[in-house]
Amino acid sequence: MTTSLLGLALPKDYGYVIVATTATCFLGMWHGMRIGSFRKSAGIGYPKAYADSGDLASADPETKKKLYLFNCAQRAHSNYLENQPSVMAAMLIAGVQYPLWTAALGAAWIASRVVYAVGYTNENKTKGQGRLYGSGFWFAQLGLFGLAGWTGLKMVL
Repeated sequence: MTTSLLGLALPKDYGYVIVATTATCFLGMWHGMRIGSFRKSAGIGYPKAYADSGDLASADPETKKKLYLFNCAQRAHSNYLENQPSVMAAMLIAGVQYPLWTAALGAAWIASRVVYAVGYTNENKTKGQGRLYGSGFWFAQLGLFGLAGWTGLKMVL
């Protein structure tokens, strides 16, 4: 069964793909809000993107920890921004042929990105290694890229 969007015939379940894709945008907002709290705690003013070596050199141990966690939150957000556009594109393409698989992989990607960000800023993990718990996003992302490519190949063949 298909549905129509702007004159395009799409699978009935394509709505799940749109919901999952839109959720990646809300995930970006969540990242931004998290950074704001880390920025405030570290005392880093705008427009400075990261705490630099000068900030760290003149800081007491507690402030250094806060500066480090701010940098980790920024890096997690940057990594998200580096990957999200291609994931969105892959979801919108792959969902044309595989809407439920795409939505499921999208949900797994989102959940893994949350674990990645929280793990990266976990004070109990050293040197940001907590992010490794969320590294499963790579598998979901690879799956989405594969489905998008396969969708294109099926259209060409």
